[in-house]
Amino acid sequence: MMHNHASAGKLPAAEGQGMGEPLIQEAKPLTMAIGRRVYSVHNHVGCLDPWPFYESEVPVSPADPGPETREELDHFMKCRGIEKTLIIPNYGIPVQEQPFSHNELVVKLAGQEGGRVAGALWVSGLPRNRGLTDSALQMLDQPGIIAMKMSYLLGGTSDPDKWDEPTLRQHEAIFQAAIDRDIPIHFHTSPGESSDITGFFKIIKRWGKELKIHLVHMGGGVSGHIRLLSQWKDLIEGHYRVYLDTSWAIGFAVRKLLQELDRTGIGLDRVMFGCDEPWSDFESEFWKIQGARVSDEIKERIFWGNAEQQYFSKLA
Repeated sequence: MMHNHASAGKLPAAEGQGMGEPLIQEAKPLTMAIGRRVYSVHNHVGCLDPWPFYESEVPVSPADPGPETREELDHFMKCRGIEKTLIIPNYGIPVQEQPFSHNELVVKLAGQEGGRVAGALWVSGLPRNRGLTDSALQMLDQPGIIAMKMSYLLGGTSDPDKWDEPTLRQHEAIFQAAIDRDIPIHFHTSPGESSDITGFFKIIKRWGKELKIHLVHMGGGVSGHIRLLSQWKDLIEGHYRVYLDTSWAIGFAVRKLLQELDRTGIGLDRVMFGCDEPWSDFESEFWKIQGARVSDEIKERIFWGNAEQQYFSKLA
């Protein structure tokens, strides 16, 4: 049964803007969420400079710029029917300072919206970024800031067995700041190399009973999905504080996870919707959930209920 905003109010508790055109004019408000109440726990804000990626001979911008003003963010949300969102610095070029440069934008936007917008600040486990990370940690108590974001795509590894002593100390400072505030760290996951899910399993086993760990992209690819799905039940029943969003996940993984949630309820309160714009797109991410053959309660929890409980209720 399809729910509209009025009927979806309560849920039982459970554990380079092209050619100089302004972004706000690029689309008219639509009803992409088709009456669903939707929160996204994964949206990027801020511009990303062009870069000569891979074999490119000239700098290119593979994704549209993220919103940079309150008006642009509001328009973005209205166009997709997103009621509340968690914003994260845009990143993707191999410049260490770049994502840190959007932390103040995240603080500004999260502090303006009175509970509609929350923020995750960029931090780094690399010792060379200690000063930038220390500055980010000092902003964690700003209004609307309820998470941190880490990615090893810009260097380092998710495998703690490979961290030297300075790297370990840097991570421990970040983890302790999150534990002290009871906020999660969003970790980018992708198969193989620096962001492989197997490294995150080690982080979970070592710190995950105190630290909230949000695994973005469900492992990030076929091998990561299979590994994560095979351990999901054990992680939840082992009382590890693990959370997921379904952005960028391949279809079979989302189907399998939702079927297991529908069948067993294990981890029902740990899975959330994220559209990962501007790198992914709202429509495809939405229909992974909307089109699934599972109960409407499962969809309601993923689209908004779990995010309200785990994130936005803390803004009240």
